[in-house]
Amino acid sequence: MARKEKRYDVIIVGSGPAGLGAAFHLCEKSDGRSILLIDKAKVSSGGLRNDCKQNYTYPVGFPRDLWSREEATVYLERVATHLNPVYQTPGNIQPYVKRAEKLGVTLLSILQAHVGTDRALPLIKGLLKHIEDRGVEVSLGREMLSLDYPRRRISVSGEEAALEFTDLILAPGRAAYGWIQQIMRSLEVPFSDNIVDVGIRLEARAGNYPIVKDYYDPKFIFPDGVRTFCTNSGSAHVVKEKYEHYYSVNGHSFSTGRTPNGLVNFAMLKTISLTDPVVSGHEFAVILGQMAMQLSGGKPMMQRVGDFRMGNRSKASTFNDDLYDFKPTLKGATPGDITLAMPARILRDIWKSLKMLDTIVPGILHPSTILYYPEIKTYANRPRFSDRHFQIREGVYIIGDGAGTSRGITAAWASGIRAAEGILGAN
Repeated sequence: MARKEKRYDVIIVGSGPAGLGAAFHLCEKSDGRSILLIDKAKVSSGGLRNDCKQNYTYPVGFPRDLWSREEATVYLERVATHLNPVYQTPGNIQPYVKRAEKLGVTLLSILQAHVGTDRALPLIKGLLKHIEDRGVEVSLGREMLSLDYPRRRISVSGEEAALEFTDLILAPGRAAYGWIQQIMRSLEVPFSDNIVDVGIRLEARAGNYPIVKDYYDPKFIFPDGVRTFCTNSGSAHVVKEKYEHYYSVNGHSFSTGRTPNGLVNFAMLKTISLTDPVVSGHEFAVILGQMAMQLSGGKPMMQRVGDFRMGNRSKASTFNDDLYDFKPTLKGATPGDITLAMPARILRDIWKSLKMLDTIVPGILHPSTILYYPEIKTYANRPRFSDRHFQIREGVYIIGDGAGTSRGITAAWASGIRAAEGILGAN
C-alpha cells in the first residue's frame, strides 16, 4: 500500500536567515498553521553560521528597488527583537569621513553587531529551539528534490511520499543559484541573472588598517562600482568556499572572547552588470573562477602587495622574509600573479580604489599585505515577483540573497517576514 502524503499549511525550504525570518513570523503570528522547515544541510548555514555579522542601517543589505528606507527601518526593528544584537559602539571616525569626502568616497555610518563564528552555532540552535517550541517542525539534512506545482507538493530526500503544501517558501542562499534557476524555469517564471560582484580579499596587519579600532566593519563606497565588504578583525582568518566549479575566498572572525591574532581581512568588490550577449552572472563567475583555478593548481591565488607593485609574481619564499612578517591564514592558497587571472578593467578599478583607501587609512597597502583572488558573489537570481511579498506563483514565494531580495543577514530575515505576512494576508 502506497504511503499517504504528508500535508502542511506552509513548507519553508532553507534554514538560513530568510527561512528563519519567515518561520519566526509565522509561528508567532499565525493561528495554528502546520509549518515545516527543511534544509539539505545538517546545520543551518549561510551568514548566520559563518561569522554572523549583522547590519542594522539602510541601505546596507537592502536592494533599493524593493525596499524603501522607511519600510526597511520598520522591519529591522522586528529583526532585532529576534536576534537580540549587541551593537558595536563606533569610535571617532570623523577624520576618515573627511578624508574620504575629499576623494569622492563615502564612508557609511552603520549600526552593527558581530557574533563570531565560534558563537554562531549556539545562536542558531537557540533560534531553532524557539520555533520548535512554538510548533514548527524542523527537519535538517533533507533536500528538496523536485516541485510538482499543479499538485502542490514536493519530493524530499529521505521521504517515501511527497509532502503537500498550501504555501511554499523557497529561501536559497547564494550557493543555490543553479537549483533556484531550475525551479523558476519549471514554473515558467522570468528571472534575471545579470549582476555579479568580483574582487579580491586583503589580509593585513591590524596596525596597518587602524580604522577597525573605531569601526568594526567599515563600509567604503568608491567610484566605479567598488566597495569594501565583510571586514574581519580580532581573531580573523581567510577561508575558501567551494562552489560547483571553483573556489572563492571569504573572511571569518571569532568572537571577542578569542585571543586576537593581530590581523584584519576584508574584500574589495566591483559590481558588474552584464548585457547582451553575456547576460548570466553565474556563467561569468564560473569562467573567472575556473581561470583562476587553472592558474593556481585548483586553489585560490595569493600575492603580496610588494610583489604586485613591482610587477612580480609572488613565490612561497616571499611569505616569510624581511617585510613579509606574517603568514597567510589561508594555508591552501597558491602564491602567484593575480594580473594573469583577473580581468584588467576590474583589477584597474579595484587598484585605483585601494590607492584611495590607502590615502584615507594610510598603511593598508604595506608591502606585506596579501591579496587573495577570487572573491566572487553571485546572488542576483531576481525573479519577476507578482506582489510585494515576493510571490512568484500563487502560494510560492522566493526570498533571501539567492533570490535578490537581500544582501545580508538582517535584510534576508526581513524578506522572510514580508513573505510570511503575505501568507497571513497582510497588505
